[in-house]
Amino acid sequence: MPKCPRCEKEVYFAEKVTSLGKDWHRPCLRCEKCNKTLTSGGHAEHNGKPYCNHPCYAALFGPKGFGRGGAESHTFK
Repeated sequence: MPKCPRCEKEVYFAEKVTSLGKDWHRPCLRCEKCNKTLTSGGHAEHNGKPYCNHPCYAALFGPKGFGRGGAESHTFK
């Protein structure tokens, strides 16, 4: 039985969602930065961890500078 990468518990067929080559519990597939619940294939990945496309991934790993990437109002430290 596969284990969820976030909670390390077994993932049963009825509750699994597959993303990043792993099986997750649906509520465990969340953005690493803002904890927003993500859908399979509807997010970005960095170092094997899921991030919501906008604004988290864009603000953390996208182009920097004024007017680039549309994430200038979201600054993470």
